[in-house]
Amino acid sequence: MRRITRIATVGLASAALALSATACGGKNSSDASSSSSSSASGDAKAATAAIAYDIGGRGDQSFNDAAYAGLQKAETDLKIKGAEAEPTDGEGEADKVQRLTELARKGNNPVIGVGFAYAPAIKKVAPKFPETTFGIIDDTSVTGPNIANLVFNEEQGSYLAGVAAAKVSKTGTVGFIGGVEVPLIKKFEAGFTQGVKDTNPNAKVLSAYLTQPPNFDGFAKPDLGKAAAQGQLSAGGADVVYAAAGLAGSGAIEAAHAAGKWAIGVDSDQYNQAGLSKYKDKILTSVTKDVSDSVYNLIKSVKDGKPENGEIRYGLDKDGVGLSDSNPEYKKMADVIAAVEKAKADIISKKITVKTAP
Repeated sequence: MRRITRIATVGLASAALALSATACGGKNSSDASSSSSSSASGDAKAATAAIAYDIGGRGDQSFNDAAYAGLQKAETDLKIKGAEAEPTDGEGEADKVQRLTELARKGNNPVIGVGFAYAPAIKKVAPKFPETTFGIIDDTSVTGPNIANLVFNEEQGSYLAGVAAAKVSKTGTVGFIGGVEVPLIKKFEAGFTQGVKDTNPNAKVLSAYLTQPPNFDGFAKPDLGKAAAQGQLSAGGADVVYAAAGLAGSGAIEAAHAAGKWAIGVDSDQYNQAGLSKYKDKILTSVTKDVSDSVYNLIKSVKDGKPENGEIRYGLDKDGVGLSDSNPEYKKMADVIAAVEKAKADIISKKITVKTAP
């Protein structure tokens, strides 16, 4: 797999995170590198599918890494070659337009933008390459005959996290940390808060956002997540913290571990992320989004000559979102698991309707 551009490692809040073998997102650089799955020459013209990463880049232990896993699976199972393109620090819309245009011109199909921030760029670029399928994750605002909108019911998975948090909390206070205050992340907050309150009406939910648009550092800087979590865990009295903040969420996990409290991960099963292994015993569970399969399915549809297009939604009913159970301690919590499973069944049967805004 050839990486079209690469960015240097983000400065993390701790040496353990900074030395993660997979971390490679954060600052801009123009150097290119090839992965072990492609030849040393890394001929870009040989690539048949490409993903353009969101803020934080590959190595965020979360959202971008989930997309990368889908590309890896496609390379292995479908015998294709893939290309990756990293974001640059403080980039604008023109940078995204240039990135997507370059990927399309080199013959990649599909070209997938990881995150809603790619919507304006895809709106400009997709009409210029009508034979190329463009995928965008977490956005439905941009549409077209060659655009596939890969979206998820994040609020449903977050509701389950709220149920689990309320069940394990001893203080009756839990925390939510959003990376950037945008409608997508407010879906996470809404579902989580509703799940907590439906389980324990007397529980208190502390909510905080790391940055406000147009500042998207809240998805990229672990020190921000760490500081917010420390505040909720100490002064706020929370004993469970759920962060929907991309790479910044790793700082919240580190803070929870240091305090001996529970953290809830997001997007990927963060208990199994190598870069977070030092803290995994305090990662109770993670709200998962099947970003990996959404990427793989789109690539496969193009390879099969039947490219997906329009809105493709992944919810609890299709296991498109869910709650991981990798932590052995979580598996021992029979009452928590029973409550989560009941909530899942009630959501699927529409007995519970989960809010999408706080």
